[in-house]
Amino acid sequence: MECKYDVVFSHSSAVETNCRMIARTLGRLLLLETLSMAVCCMVSLGYHENDCRAFGITLVVCSFASTALLVYGRTHELGPNRRESYIVVAFSWLLFTVFGMLPYLIGGYIPSVADAFFETLSGFTTTGATILNNIERLPHGILFWRSLTQWIGGLGIICFTIVLLPGFGNSSQLLFLSEATGVTHDKIHPQTRVMARRIWMVYLLLTAVETLLLIAGGMEPFDAICHSFTTTATGGFSTRQDSIAHWHSPYIEYIVSLFMLLSSVNFSIYIAALHRRGGLQLFSHVEVKAFLTSVGVLTVVIAIALVARNGYGAEEAFRKSLFQVVTCHTSCGFATDDYNLWPPFTWMLLVFAMLAGGCTGSTSGGIKCLRLVMIARNITNQFRQILHPNAVLSVRTEKVIDSKVNTAVLVFFAAYLLLVFVGWTLLMVCGVGLTEAMSTVISAMGNVGPGLGSFGPAFSWAALPEAAKWILSALMLIGRLEIFGFLLAFYPPTWKGSWAS
Repeated sequence: MECKYDVVFSHSSAVETNCRMIARTLGRLLLLETLSMAVCCMVSLGYHENDCRAFGITLVVCSFASTALLVYGRTHELGPNRRESYIVVAFSWLLFTVFGMLPYLIGGYIPSVADAFFETLSGFTTTGATILNNIERLPHGILFWRSLTQWIGGLGIICFTIVLLPGFGNSSQLLFLSEATGVTHDKIHPQTRVMARRIWMVYLLLTAVETLLLIAGGMEPFDAICHSFTTTATGGFSTRQDSIAHWHSPYIEYIVSLFMLLSSVNFSIYIAALHRRGGLQLFSHVEVKAFLTSVGVLTVVIAIALVARNGYGAEEAFRKSLFQVVTCHTSCGFATDDYNLWPPFTWMLLVFAMLAGGCTGSTSGGIKCLRLVMIARNITNQFRQILHPNAVLSVRTEKVIDSKVNTAVLVFFAAYLLLVFVGWTLLMVCGVGLTEAMSTVISAMGNVGPGLGSFGPAFSWAALPEAAKWILSALMLIGRLEIFGFLLAFYPPTWKGSWAS
């Protein structure tokens, strides 16, 4: 069942934003990061490495900040309205990033604030772009933290907190929907906590199965867990500088490709398919068919080019093409080959995959395939309208799309391209080259990871100017919360306006 929530404007009353209630909600959310730090500290202690000190200090700081926020808002019940829910979501991601970068800074693993913020936000937003050039030298606790940030961010900070920490009550629905990405939201259960738990169980199952399969393929358990975290989150952080290519294993490449694809399908479709005991219904969904068709066509075209132009063998060409198309289309960002050495036209195909992204309601980024399907059908309708001026035409996917939703999709697409252009221009002002600026902005907005040229899959983003890193950090967060979900928190009427709750 599809459930749409519309904002209603009322000029009869202006309600002040309840800052104390927002603080209390943020304090509860910050408890999740505190628990996460405790887990990483235990990993450090298990490996007898000195990063446990950095996690211990961060754990104390997070606990103090969480307690301070809870005390400040202790007189208010948890119950944000729609406006306050968007504020909570935007600031929770910023808070998690600020506290999440402390282990890097305290331990001296990333001494620059700009770099530490970039690395942490790249983790939580599942972008996977890194400024690190010596990943193998990092202690296990830090490597685990990098992967865990992506696993938390992939499903969403709010979703994770609702599942693990009870007590949000009726406010959980508005918070969940304010963070959830997609065109519309499928209400798979009347209770938000139950719905979040079912999504989390699918997420956990995918992670566990991939971990076992990677161990069977020769990965060490620690590496397998970390890579399963970042695959199901479609994040792309690796425990190795040369990513998945480190293992030189076709088996591992195929397994990772498969789970990147599985993680980019709307999780509610899995739940519905399991509930109805009809798994094949998964492939009858319009968005899933469009997504898999795009992946298949791009893979075949690039594989043919690699055989004809780069001298690859047929199986290797297919495997390398499939992996790189999937990692770009799902916004995962792993690498098994340097596509900068491929025929130049293939770069544009991969850029299209970065823009398109995966399915709505999944962990993938990008514009999302359902929006592109709707845009394509709007274009088709425009041709029909010219030929039949009096015809009443609608956009249909699984069902007829409401005109408000259709308008929202078109506005989102226009805003997305506008932000890409603005970011592209700003990076060039910072001194970044045209190709590199274009690709890194698209990669950041789509939460993909690698770009082109000097910031392709064989390189880190450490060489970017500091100003460019802050700009790309902003674009990563804007892209993860799908533009308006983040920018709304900085729209003045959000704090004092005439919204209905």
